[in-house]
This record gives sequence, structure tokens and C-alpha cells, in this order.
Amino acid sequence: MSAADGLSRRTVLVGGMAFYAAATPVFAAQHKLQVRELLGIRYGRAERFRPPEPVPFGMVDLDSLTQFGAACPQQGKGYQPQSEDCLFLNLWAPTTQAKRPRPVMVYIHGGAYSSGSVTDQLNDGAKLAGRGDVVVVTVNHRLNALGYLYLPDRFPSSGNNGQLDLICALQWVQRNIAAFGGDPGNVTVFGQSGGGAKIATLMAMPEATGLLHKAITMSGQQVTASGPLNAQKRTDSFLAKLGADPATAPVEQLIAALSATDPILGGGVYMGPVLDMKHLHRHPFWPDPAPQGNAVPMLLGNTVMETRAFNGPDSREIKGLDWSNLAERVAPAMKIDIEPHWVVAQFRAHYPGADPVELFHRIATTARSWRGQVEEADARARAGVRQTWVYQLDFEQAKHTDDIGLSFGTSPDMTPARQAMSNTVMDAFVRFARTGNPGWAPYSMPRRETMVFDVASRVVADPRKWERELFARVPYIQPGS
Repeated sequence: MSAADGLSRRTVLVGGMAFYAAATPVFAAQHKLQVRELLGIRYGRAERFRPPEPVPFGMVDLDSLTQFGAACPQQGKGYQPQSEDCLFLNLWAPTTQAKRPRPVMVYIHGGAYSSGSVTDQLNDGAKLAGRGDVVVVTVNHRLNALGYLYLPDRFPSSGNNGQLDLICALQWVQRNIAAFGGDPGNVTVFGQSGGGAKIATLMAMPEATGLLHKAITMSGQQVTASGPLNAQKRTDSFLAKLGADPATAPVEQLIAALSATDPILGGGVYMGPVLDMKHLHRHPFWPDPAPQGNAVPMLLGNTVMETRAFNGPDSREIKGLDWSNLAERVAPAMKIDIEPHWVVAQFRAHYPGADPVELFHRIATTARSWRGQVEEADARARAGVRQTWVYQLDFEQAKHTDDIGLSFGTSPDMTPARQAMSNTVMDAFVRFARTGNPGWAPYSMPRRETMVFDVASRVVADPRKWERELFARVPYIQPGS
């Protein structure tokens, strides 16, 4: 950038000068390219329970973008700082000029719809951007009651404000990403757990049309959204616990009221996207995939032992587990209405060498976590959508969240084997972002081609077919609907 441009080397005019010309790298990626990180970029503002308003980027001092923005207030100490003013994104981009605009990979965090933040060190985008020669963006947005409490008479967008925040962030990407070397016409949205569910929901929201060109969902599905009547029951339970006007109550009081009992599921009150007929007009994958999403190439994945993340060795479900109590303990973990003693007997016969703990995780993972992915992939196949790919992470008996660190290159205790697995996953995700094909056969019926990521990765036709068929005799109902 020359002095004639009227800009310093540390300032960028979005929509005009290219980012790489102004960037001084703060991180030298271990793979291929130097990367500059920019943290805490504001993409919007929002009043409580109202839709977000976009914020122009304009002239920005790059040196000021060194701290993450606030996370949304949530239960537990969690991420700090926290604030209702939480509409911030972060960006990592190679500093060298590319021959053509780079693919953009936008990450949406998990934590269901109630917690989480991309300030987690697992979501650092430097290694992925450097290895893949891509621009990486991570997004915070409103969660729990602040993002999804259903108050249709007072605040028409309230049940889906968290989703509208994500749409606002993707609109920011469309307007501004070219200045950072990214291609606004090639945006891949990827997310784990709740992040994957948010992506599946975006694929059914008309306002998101054209903002995402490819989608990767990692252990996160949204076959059906919350119905408005159930959402209203949850609002009533929440407001009874709150005992105040939600529009004016202190935010700490709002978060405390999330301990209200969910009238549908039990436990703490669930908040999530609502079929409000304003912003979400149909369920994402029922009775078929939303047509607007069928044009989007999609990569869906799960881990082979999801529930090891939820039920550790000292949990009440696992501690003291034996054959005498397995059926009783696994019954609520399945989240479906099926005879648990019969299920245990079937699994014991099919896996004669497995102990009770292994069977607990196999049963709960298949019934609770995996079925939603099968529903979505099968729905796209039945609709004739060929641009669908599926993976299963078997590496080290992977549990829920293990694919986050592998996809970013940030797994803790990175052994040589984990680094090799991480490289494989990153390369597949980047190839998908760049070309729309991760490098193996697309998913079809009845073969159900699936890449099994492991020490020796391979494509398998219909892995866990027996487990899929066993639970297929019971209708799938998305928890929270």
C-alpha cells in the first residue's frame, strides 16, 4: 500500500484495499503460510429481544483488533468477559497475496443454543488458515433466553434472534471479506454440536439464502425446530421462574431463570429456534430437507462414541455400572421410547466382547446423537441430492467435541498420531470448502457411503448398519421439538 492511498500500513479500508497489503503477521503458522489474526470485530448491535442491526466496518485500525469480544451471558462461569453486547467475530487470513480469492470458512460454536463461545482456544483459526490457504472466521451470537426466548406478541423476532445474529454475521462476510483476500462467493459454514444444528436451521431460513455456499455439520443436527406451542410453554415456565419483566430485568436474573423446569423435556428449560412462521417457515429436515438447502453441498459427521463426553467414569450413569443396572441407566440417555432391556440384550448378543460401559456408550450414542445425522443424510438422498457427504470419526474412540480440535489443528496433547489425524481432517474440510467435494464418494441410498476417519481412514458402506436398523423401528423425534 503506497502513501498515495492515504492509508497507513496498519489501517484497512474494507471494500477497497486488500488486507494482505496492510498486514504484519502476528502468528507464523506451522504449515505453509503466515497468518494474521484480527479479534473482536463488531458485526452488529442489538437491543434485548430485538433483531440485530448491522454495523459498517469502514476504516479500521488493525492494531486495535487484538482482544476477543464478549461472549453471550450464560450459566456457569464459562467464558469471560460476558455481555449482552456480544455480536463480534474473529478472522484469520494468510498475509500473502493469492492468485485468486481464497475460500472462506465460517465457524459457529456449539453448546446447544444456551452456552459456548468461539473464544475457546480450540477455535483458534490460525493453523487451519495457514495449512489450508483459506480465510477463517469465528462468530459469537446471542444464546439462551437472549437469543431464543419466544415472546411473539411483544418481540416478533425473539424466538429466532440468535439465528438472525448469525445471518447478520454472514452478511458482514459478504460485504467485507474480499478486503481480507476471501471469496464472498465461496463461503463454507461449519459448526460442531449446537453449531451444526444452527447451520441445519439456517439452511431452512429464507433470509440465509445465498449467504452460505457449503455446509459442514459436526455432531450437530436439527431435523425439527421447536414448535410454537411448546416454545410458549417454555416461555411460561421461564417467566414464572423469572418473576419480572424480561425486557427490563437484570441480565443476571434472566440467566438464573434458565434453571426453570422444561415442561417438555424436564431439566433446565430448553431454548432453540422456533417454527414462528416469520423467519422459520418449516422444519429444516422434516418431512423432507428444506428445498433451499438442497442446492448447498453438505458434509455431515459424527463421532463414534459421542456420549463419552457427557458421561465420564465418575458420572452417576457410569460409576458402578454393571449388567444388572445397564438397562435402567441407559434408558433416559437414549432419548426415545423403546424397551431398554430388549435393547441391551440385542447389543450384548451383537457385541459379545463388550463390557457394560462400552455398550452404554454405543447404545446412547446411536439412539441419542447419531440418528439425527442419519435422518438428514437419508432425507437428502431420498430427495435426489447428490452433493452430500458423510464422515464418522473413530480415531481413539472419539467422543463429542473431539473433531473440533482436529479440524482446527488445536487438539490438546497433540501426539504425532493426533497431528496426522488432524491433518487428514483439516485437508478434507479445506478440500470441501475449496471444491465442494471432500475427496470420497457422495452419500447415496442404499449404500450410505461414509468416510471413517481413523489411523487408516477408509470409506465404508453403511457403517453401523445393524444399529441403524435396530433403532429405525422407533420414530425419530428431535429432542426439544
